[in-house]
Amino acid sequence: MDYSTIFLSAKVALASTILLLLLMTPLTYLLAFARFPGKFLLESVVGLPLVLPPTVMGFYLLLFMGPEGPLGRLWRLFAEGPLVFTFAGVVLAAVLHGIPFAIQPLKAAFEKIDRRLLENAAVLGAGPVATFFRVVLPNATGGLAASAVLAFAHSMGEFGVILMVGGSIPGETRVASIAIYELVETLRYEEAWKLSLALVAISFAILVLFNGLAHGRRRK
Repeated sequence: MDYSTIFLSAKVALASTILLLLLMTPLTYLLAFARFPGKFLLESVVGLPLVLPPTVMGFYLLLFMGPEGPLGRLWRLFAEGPLVFTFAGVVLAAVLHGIPFAIQPLKAAFEKIDRRLLENAAVLGAGPVATFFRVVLPNATGGLAASAVLAFAHSMGEFGVILMVGGSIPGETRVASIAIYELVETLRYEEAWKLSLALVAISFAILVLFNGLAHGRRRK
C-alpha cells in the first residue's frame, strides 16, 4: 500500500497551517479589538468558507487562479506554468478554505485577554504593534496552538476544494482524500480501507491533541 498520499496531505496541511497562522493572527487581532465601519461584513467574508459548499468555492478559485484569472495571470509574471494543478495552487486553496478554522480559536483566545492589560500597555506608551507582540501573543499561546491544530486537521481532510483546484496528479496534488475516492471508484476497497484507517488514526491523534489543549486552557 502506497502511503505517499498521506505524506503529501501532511505537506499541504503543514504549509497551509504556517501561512494561515502568519496571515490570520494579525487579522484576528484586528477583528477582536478594533472598531471600524463594515467590520461585520469582513467577519462575514472570512466566515464564508464555513457555509459555502467546497465544490462551489473550488469552482470560483479555479476561475480566479486559472490561466485567464487575475491571480493566475499574476502568477505567470513570476513563475513558469499555471498556478492551478500544482502543489502551490493546492496550498493556496487550502489556505483560503481554512481561514475560519484558523480564526475562530484565535479570536476566542484574544477576546479572553483581560482588557486591563491592553489599557496598561497603552498607558505605558505601547502602540498597537508592540501591544500585539508583547501582550496579546504571550497571553494567547493556547489559542495559537489550538488554531494550528484545527487548521492542520482541516487541511489534512480537505477534498472538494483541492480536487477542483489541483486535480489528481501523483506526487503533486493527489492527496489522501482524493486517493481514497479514486480507490473506491475502481473497487479497490482493501486499499481504500487501509488508507482510510491510517487517516482515522491521524485524525484521532489530532483530535486528542486539540481536546488536550482545550482542557489545559480551561484548567488555567
